[in-house]
Amino acid sequence: MEVYGIRSVMLFALYTRILTVLLQVLFNSLIPDHTADAFSPPQLHNSTLGDVIVQTLLSGFSRWDAQHFLFIAEFGYVFEHNFAFLPLFPGCMRIVAETLASPCKGCLSLHNRLLLSGVLLNTVLFTLAAGALYKLSCVVLKDHSMATLASLLFCLTPVSVFMSAAYSESMFILLALAGMWQLEIGWSVLGCVFFALATATRSNGTVNAGFLIYLELKRSVRHVRAVMKSAVNGPQTWCWLRVAAQSVLTVAGGTIAIVLPFALFQYYGYLTFCTPTVTSGQDVPQPLLQLAREKGYRVPDINMALPSWCSHRFPLIYSYIQKVYWNLGFLKYYQLRQLPNFLLALPAAFLGGWAAWQYVAADFWYCVRLGLVSKRRTEVGEKKPANGFHSPEVFIYLVHMAGLLAFAVCFMHIQVLTRFLASSSPVLYWFCAHLIQKAEAEHATWNSVAAPTNPVLPKNILTELLLDWRQRSPTTRWLLAYFLLYWLLGLLLHCNFLPWT
Repeated sequence: MEVYGIRSVMLFALYTRILTVLLQVLFNSLIPDHTADAFSPPQLHNSTLGDVIVQTLLSGFSRWDAQHFLFIAEFGYVFEHNFAFLPLFPGCMRIVAETLASPCKGCLSLHNRLLLSGVLLNTVLFTLAAGALYKLSCVVLKDHSMATLASLLFCLTPVSVFMSAAYSESMFILLALAGMWQLEIGWSVLGCVFFALATATRSNGTVNAGFLIYLELKRSVRHVRAVMKSAVNGPQTWCWLRVAAQSVLTVAGGTIAIVLPFALFQYYGYLTFCTPTVTSGQDVPQPLLQLAREKGYRVPDINMALPSWCSHRFPLIYSYIQKVYWNLGFLKYYQLRQLPNFLLALPAAFLGGWAAWQYVAADFWYCVRLGLVSKRRTEVGEKKPANGFHSPEVFIYLVHMAGLLAFAVCFMHIQVLTRFLASSSPVLYWFCAHLIQKAEAEHATWNSVAAPTNPVLPKNILTELLLDWRQRSPTTRWLLAYFLLYWLLGLLLHCNFLPWT
């Protein structure tokens, strides 16, 4: 049953990636590109027929921040603002371009081999991420039906375009989910390895250290309680000390490993710009130097004054870039002209807030006690159901999601909120699956109507809901409409250089 579930999920994930690529080709060919004020470095190669073909088919996946990843993979960290993007994903694109795509060297430039490699890499990573979400969901939710539906919803994620474009979202969500899953099944070392790689992909990977700290604390509390029930006073002290020492070492070592990639990257940025050893003309091609002069981009140069952030008490290039280049800060984005972007982010923010409210309302005191005690009992003495969205294990994921949501609302460009939540936390997919199951059960249509068959769509729970649209509950129709609308609208806008999430 579980093998069938994960196979169905991963096949559907691959199907949606292929469909995403095809729709991107269609939209990008029919709609003229908007002239956007975005990072657009010059191409230093002569185009071949192969380059023209790749650009015609896949250029929609090289918009906005994808240009940064492609540039870093091709030239390295040349400009100061490149350091807003961590190195694992562009590094992997370069490896794929120089290995698997190396037979195309004669007909494709490095830039287009990188673009092709990024799309293929993300197709594989997203398919694996769908499988990782299914495995994690089975462990946390203890409900295979909900785990399957949540994973299938992930395949139609509202930020689908970013999962296929040359962005790091697919890599990050795969590594984050894999780390969560490994921690849940007790493999702390492997979980920390995945989390460390996630930190090398995106800066918010450092927050995942909280999962290690919390789950280790929870296991220690359970172990101490078991010892208190079974042991005499003498052995209890030594058991407590042993458990405490083991937990502290695990948490300390794991946290250092998770944070280390980000710290090393900041140190690399410090060495590059605060202790430069070269002039700008030594390592940087002239067309890129010309772009730097025109746009005001900073490049390492021993003859230039050091950037102001080098003299800060904590000289972090990442936070400096976010503040100066992208104008991030507390409530800085709250302007009347940004109202359309707030409306764009509203569904994800609403679902995130509603998920947190529902979970807390179901058992307030369990949440107040930080999930370190068992769920409360009913009047007849029976335990409340410990599966599905209200499973005790969901608590830490709700806290994680709520923290990301609060940070995004207060400090980030608000239109990024949907992408931020959907590529960092499984809660959005769990909660939507919970709402659909609950609505269909109340509507008495979960298994009552046989959905029509379709030779084009793979057969699974989600496609049955889509094919039997009119018979489904209003909640189901609204949620599926949200996923499908954002999937298609994201392709339509993003691939033509129009603002999106």
